[in-house]
Amino acid sequence: MDFSNFLQFLITGLTIGSIYALLAIGFLTIYNTTGILNFAQGEFVMIGALTTISLISFGLPKFAAIILAIIITALIGLLIEKAVIRPAKNTSIVTLIVITIGLSIMLKGLGLIIWGTYPKTLTPIINIPPISIMGAVINPQSLFIFAVLILLLLALYFFFDKTFIGAALKASERNPRAASLMGINTATMSAIAFTLAAALGAISGIIITPLTDATYEMGFLIGIKGFVAMVIGGMNSVSGVVMGGLLLGVIEAFSAGLFSSTFSDAITFGFLLLVLFFRPIGLFARASGERV
Repeated sequence: MDFSNFLQFLITGLTIGSIYALLAIGFLTIYNTTGILNFAQGEFVMIGALTTISLISFGLPKFAAIILAIIITALIGLLIEKAVIRPAKNTSIVTLIVITIGLSIMLKGLGLIIWGTYPKTLTPIINIPPISIMGAVINPQSLFIFAVLILLLLALYFFFDKTFIGAALKASERNPRAASLMGINTATMSAIAFTLAAALGAISGIIITPLTDATYEMGFLIGIKGFVAMVIGGMNSVSGVVMGGLLLGVIEAFSAGLFSSTFSDAITFGFLLLVLFFRPIGLFARASGERV
């Protein structure tokens, strides 16, 4: 493998990994606030992408359609929390997981009814020619995805560390009972967590669609990969799940490029098993469980 191919695989992997990282942050936000693993997270990707395409087809300007699609998806996340998750919050973890899987199937079915099976496309958000560096070709949309990931990480850092709501979310995550005694409404924090995670999913779908087709079933596998990224990175660390997502994307790109895309998923999940066997807390989490 020459250097240009190495660089091309690396760029592709980091692009895919950035999407996995955003989804992993959504998983982490909900899990650390409510203790729920939301396996419907990937469907927010589908809703965000296809809603944007539909709004543009109705005549809205692209950026207005993007903002409105993110808001609509976030509101769907809020509705799901209030109508489905909150009434079942006192049930077992297994029951909640089954509920979120059922939500994933339901949302996928609604996507099929609304948008059909025909793949939809979205024109690039950054519409400039590809960039060639040392034999590798960089799609400007990839650079846009990296930039979005960095900006969102900075925004989330400011939100969680510098705002009252962010501090309340962190308190609800670390000790829900103590947070309740301090006057924090943990039910409201749960709703905010689902809303934020849905918005992150929508953003992921919107920025990845110009590189691939959007379909009603696009969210399932991406959502699973986001969950895998969270487990690999560490389920108590934002920086860890970002690193987990990027690493997962790079492994997937190199396995597809060097071997075959047929084996890339098997290699990815095989790597997950190795992590679970030898470092179940995650590769980038501190052994003490302290958040980084």
